[in-house]
Amino acid sequence: MSKVPLTVRGAENLRAELTRLKQVDRPKVIQAIAEARAHGDLKENAEYHAAREQQGFIEARIKDIESKLSHAQIIDVKSINAGGRVVFGATVDVYEEEEDAEHTFQIVGDDEADIKQGLISVSSPMARALIGKSEGDEVAVQTPNGPRHMEILDVRYE
Repeated sequence: MSKVPLTVRGAENLRAELTRLKQVDRPKVIQAIAEARAHGDLKENAEYHAAREQQGFIEARIKDIESKLSHAQIIDVKSINAGGRVVFGATVDVYEEEEDAEHTFQIVGDDEADIKQGLISVSSPMARALIGKSEGDEVAVQTPNGPRHMEILDVRYE
């Protein structure tokens, strides 16, 4: 499997979630299963079945995170010398003409993306249009709602 880009912050968040799942959630669900077993007949024990289902979700998430971390290419944006160009991990301030508004985006890995926090996936049309451009460049992005025209105001590596 190929390497998947991930920011340092994204990797830290995944490691923190993995630690919580292993040290808090997993023991809690094991205890819930043990308590449910103590209640007797497992065939009609809803608590037991719910706890086992929860255990399955936790174990699947642990495997998912471990896989993502093992295939991650962790990129420290602060160490990149991109010469003012938009690259993976860069924070970009743009002026959007259609909305007459400024927006700030950081280009992150697919698993880190959260548009409400201004984190856009490196594989999104917006990120693909911005990557390689510099401050002052104008960019047109095709979206399902039609084209969006933006001017890059600033590029930072935070």
